[in-house]
Amino acid sequence: MRKAALVAVTAAALLAACTDKNKDDEVPLSQRERDSIIGESRLPGASGIRRAQAAADSADALNRALEAIAGGQ
Repeated sequence: MRKAALVAVTAAALLAACTDKNKDDEVPLSQRERDSIIGESRLPGASGIRRAQAAADSADALNRALEAIAGGQ
């Protein structure tokens, strides 16, 4: 009986030590990070998210290039 109580107390102490994370310390994910996680999954439509992000990245790169050209004049 004492052995079972010791095991239960030890298990409770280990669980308490493992759950010491503070919710305030967690940084929320941005929309892009959440979309990237979903895009990497095997969910239906995930490949569409990857393609949409690639198109957005391409458009951003084009806009930066155009701004660099227009800013130089």
